[in-house]
Amino acid sequence: MNFALTDLLPVLPEIFVLGMLCFILILDLFLADDLRFISYGLTLLTLAGAAIITAATFNQTPVLAFSNMFVDDALSDMLKLMLYGAVATVLIYARSYIQARGLYRGEFFVLMLFAMLGMMVMISGSHFLTLYLGLELLSLSLYALVALQRDSRVATEAAMKYFVLGAIASGMLLYGLSMIYGATGTLEIANVATTLPSVNHLNTVLVFGLVFTIAGLAFKLGVVPFHMWIPDVYQGAPTAVTLFIGTAPKIAAFAFVMRLLIDGLGGLSADWQPMLALMALLSMAIGNITAIAQTNIKRMLAYSTISHMGFLLLGFLAAGTNGYNAAMFYVLVYVLMSLGGFGMILLLSRAGFEADQLNDFKGLNQRSPWYAFLMLLLMVSMAGIPPTVGFYAKLSVLQAALQAGYLWLVVAAVLMSVIGAFYYLRIVKLMYFDEPIDTAPIQANPDMSVLLSVNALAVLALGIMPQSLMTLCANAIRNML
Repeated sequence: MNFALTDLLPVLPEIFVLGMLCFILILDLFLADDLRFISYGLTLLTLAGAAIITAATFNQTPVLAFSNMFVDDALSDMLKLMLYGAVATVLIYARSYIQARGLYRGEFFVLMLFAMLGMMVMISGSHFLTLYLGLELLSLSLYALVALQRDSRVATEAAMKYFVLGAIASGMLLYGLSMIYGATGTLEIANVATTLPSVNHLNTVLVFGLVFTIAGLAFKLGVVPFHMWIPDVYQGAPTAVTLFIGTAPKIAAFAFVMRLLIDGLGGLSADWQPMLALMALLSMAIGNITAIAQTNIKRMLAYSTISHMGFLLLGFLAAGTNGYNAAMFYVLVYVLMSLGGFGMILLLSRAGFEADQLNDFKGLNQRSPWYAFLMLLLMVSMAGIPPTVGFYAKLSVLQAALQAGYLWLVVAAVLMSVIGAFYYLRIVKLMYFDEPIDTAPIQANPDMSVLLSVNALAVLALGIMPQSLMTLCANAIRNML
């Protein structure tokens, strides 16, 4: 592999994050417990610095580095900026929670930055090896984050399940990629796309490679039938970690599918569309129906995630620019809504008390009308009810699927949305019409309170004016394709 100094410019954000990460890791060894805020501040500073570097090196024309293994384009830059914002929000929401549970340590911040570095590599990977390295860096960091609360039996069990199932899924993905390499003779995504037309589509090795690759991708997205890890991990992990797992990695997973499935295997769309259609239908059905039976809100939101990922697949299977635009818009809106939803759980939790049951939201309007209103906005948006942005996100993927000729799937998706509205509106009913069980005053750091308010109000503002975000998504996708 040839290496030139010009290769360093596209990877400057990654180099900066890695350098700061090592600095925080070493510095934290010498900090007393009452000085941990320095590690926290440096982590936020790292995100701000990475954002400035990414914006400064923004390129409309794609720039390839390290022998075409890494790409810096408008899509990667936009997704990375969204990623920094999501991780910063997670840190601000999680501060009080991790302080109360003894997790306010350098390991938490360093693992989070390692996971983010893996996501950044996934977003910019243009080679099978780069994508896989990014994915494994993310996965290993998440396994450790889930198990970070060592004295919690539930967290340790969740980490073990996640690790075992994640290892199987990684193996399937790697097996699939190796088969595609065997059929095409190249690991570079652009070369895979140009080689595919000359390969017989009935080639057994290629067909098996595609199936295994789709299975690996489906696990990372958390769609049926590879969804079994999501409810257990969401419920078992500390809520701050659940917030992280449920948001930022979805941005990286979207990029991973775009690079691998659309950029590389787009020529096989007729083969992978039926698989995605079936997984989308099953995800929306099982996710929404099973969520109704849950009493734990983290588990309920886990099944909700499965159904949302089913909706996301509608954009991909449309296999056209409109579909990819809609899928990108959907994933960014989903991350915004999830940040707010899990942020509210963190807000109501305190030392020795996890607000992870539906009953913990009873009578929230009597305790704090403002926070109840914010949760109302978030739940209405997740249900896809206008005028919130969740409605436009669902509408855009449904339109894309309809234009691609999937009328039956669109009808099923609308029916599943109606079923899904029940468990979201149940929380609204608990907040406004039931008597509170917990009457303790709600205490929140001013920074968290302000950010949570902005987060929830953004869901309403983007619902009234979604065009700006839709245009950004369309420009990024057009630039990539």
